[in-house]
Amino acid sequence: MTRVPEVLFVCVHNAGRSQIAAAFLETKAHGRIRVRSAGSAPRETVNPVAVAVMAERGIDLSKAAPKRLSDAGVRAADVVVTMGCGDACPVFAGRTYEDWVLEDPAGKDLETVRRIRDEIERRVDDLVARLAPKA
Repeated sequence: MTRVPEVLFVCVHNAGRSQIAAAFLETKAHGRIRVRSAGSAPRETVNPVAVAVMAERGIDLSKAAPKRLSDAGVRAADVVVTMGCGDACPVFAGRTYEDWVLEDPAGKDLETVRRIRDEIERRVDDLVARLAPKA
């Protein structure tokens, strides 16, 4: 049996970018990749505009909840994708780190968050193709 890779998406608040990325990866990987997300300073709720733009794609983020980043979570991941969390993300040997430079959707209008969502989706598509290509 082949091991399923695990991806951890990290942003500061775990309320926008990392939630969008995790939802796209969960949807597109069809169980071929384990997906988690966390934040270095998580908010209490997911950004309602992020929820709205994902609903436009048929993905429900309304029940998602921001989670706190932990060393154990980073150690469990094969790939850690950071999105603006700076030095808050611990670095451990044996993990692959990617930094996705993306605008923070906090406080942005619907059109801007759609553009951010679409860029995240392109990057997630690339990640799926690299980590779990179809046989």
